Amino acid sequence: MGYADELFDLTGKVVLVTGGSRGLGREMAIAAAHCGADVIIASRDMESCIVTAEEIAAATGRTAFPYQVHVGRWDQLDGLVEAAYGRFGKVDVLVNNAGMSPLYESLSAVPEKLFDAVFNLNVKGPFRLSALIGERMVAAGAGVIINVSSSGSLRPDEHMLPYAAAKSGLNTLTEGLAKAYGPTVRVNTLMAGPFLTDVSKAWDMAGEPFGHLALQRAGDPSEIVGAALFLMSDASSFTTGSILRVDGGLP
Repeated sequence: MGYADELFDLTGKVVLVTGGSRGLGREMAIAAAHCGADVIIASRDMESCIVTAEEIAAATGRTAFPYQVHVGRWDQLDGLVEAAYGRFGKVDVLVNNAGMSPLYESLSAVPEKLFDAVFNLNVKGPFRLSALIGERMVAAGAGVIINVSSSGSLRPDEHMLPYAAAKSGLNTLTEGLAKAYGPTVRVNTLMAGPFLTDVSKAWDMAGEPFGHLALQRAGDPSEIVGAALFLMSDASSFTTGSILRVDGGLP
């Protein structure tokens, strides 16, 4: 094993990724498995979870466990935690990746149900899941929690205000959870900029929509992997309560 392989080694670890069946979550789950981890793929679409889990197992030889759950529904999260610990006996890394940013016509047209759904999935779910698993990690003496946020939490615009506000709350949770569960559990924010995932199909690509970024382009989903593995592994052993921006150079 080379120096870098050893630094980012996840052999024997169990990594739970919410929203893990597609987009950035899928890329992070695949990367974790390639580094030796067994993975739990959690999302609302069980068929998608199964397909992704089978692909990961075939490509890496690691165990990939699919689980259907709506992270925005508090009462479903206990079941996810019990299933994870029942299958593997532990969770070493929790990646709170599931999220949603629905479109709306105007700010005054945003219905309460949509606003609540955005906060439930992006803030309430990660809080509850981090609390349930974080306490078990403390008892086990180690663990990592990664909250996947958005550059919109720093640079919000009118087209994503509920989402941006929710992700700002997630940033706050990161710092508080790092203090609550330290020194044995590390908690960090992985702040993603624009990536060409499924959600990008709804973007207006006219003109140069990413010209304000230093790299002047959106990211490929695979480009989240390096930062994710850094936070998952011992490579980030002195990093907690932080925000790691992967946004193409947002001004």
